[in-house]
Amino acid sequence: MVAIINTALLRVYTAAWDLRARLSEERGQDLIEYALFGGMLATLIIAVATLLAVAGANPLESMMSGIEGCIDFTAGGCTPF
Repeated sequence: MVAIINTALLRVYTAAWDLRARLSEERGQDLIEYALFGGMLATLIIAVATLLAVAGANPLESMMSGIEGCIDFTAGGCTPF
């Protein structure tokens, strides 16, 4: 009976040690950090563009209409900014 309990405890201890070792690995951590940074940067850009549009000063709209004039060759002039 003692041998069965010792074996069970050893297996639990080994599993806990393996789980701890896997959780402390840092492999792939840089990729996750870059993905989080990119997501935060995209969120910031969208927030600033939305705030500019709500405030009435929308330089993005005038820039995009100027670029549209450059792409559409039948339009008058090309003023991208």
